[in-house]
Amino acid sequence: MAQFPGPVPPESRLKGLWLKVLVTVLCVLLVAPSLVVMPMSFSGSKFLQFPPEAWSTQWYDAYFASIEWREATWISLRAAILTVLVATPIGTMAAYGLHVSNSKLATFIGLLLIMPLMVPIILIAVGVFFLYARMGLNNTLAGLVLAHSVLAIPFVLITVTAGLKSYDMNQELVARSLGANRLKAFFNVTLPQIRLSVFSGALFAFITSLDEVVVAIFIARGDSSTLPRRMFSFLRDQVDPTSAAISTLLIVISIILLIVNLTLQSSEKQEH
Repeated sequence: MAQFPGPVPPESRLKGLWLKVLVTVLCVLLVAPSLVVMPMSFSGSKFLQFPPEAWSTQWYDAYFASIEWREATWISLRAAILTVLVATPIGTMAAYGLHVSNSKLATFIGLLLIMPLMVPIILIAVGVFFLYARMGLNNTLAGLVLAHSVLAIPFVLITVTAGLKSYDMNQELVARSLGANRLKAFFNVTLPQIRLSVFSGALFAFITSLDEVVVAIFIARGDSSTLPRRMFSFLRDQVDPTSAAISTLLIVISIILLIVNLTLQSSEKQEH
């Protein structure tokens, strides 16, 4: 005879209600700044003002018409793309190696790789600055990409590791038993099945580089300034809504990337 679950106890309902309230409050706190910044970017005032008394797109025009802003944007985009090209393969290889390793040092190595997530970013920035001063990498694109890659690799490592945990490694072992070497088995069997995890890690790496400002303040100055770095300096000296317009564009880019990722995941689930 089938057994049906009984009524949910009031205590469980109360716990569920508190969880929903907490999640709602956290979501509001996370979204609220964006809901303030985006309207200010369309303000007709010469100063940051909320709510705007008049509406205008002049600050978007000021951004696209400025050579300095365009150059900073191009530097940020190049650094972000190169960071993806560096951090994604390294993070993927590290995740795969740690996943298949039986070494007792695997846990320790994994901890070292995600250390940038645990160490305060200001300490990393100061250390990178003094290291680059000896190596001559300050104010260079290569130095910026290397520093951003260090910050992005942990995100790739975590996302790819999550994908590998839901993947049956026996499939790769079968391919190797049929004559494929480990590299060929990985690219032909394993990688296609964890490609969404790798893609998600690449998106995290791109956003991490594009939005990073603390390290850039120390190692990217003058003509090498990134967009967030120039925004920080701009807000220190001026308060017109151009910074709000740029922030809105960055928010839109992040939302588009998130939608693309969710769309790919949904299509993958439908195929299976």
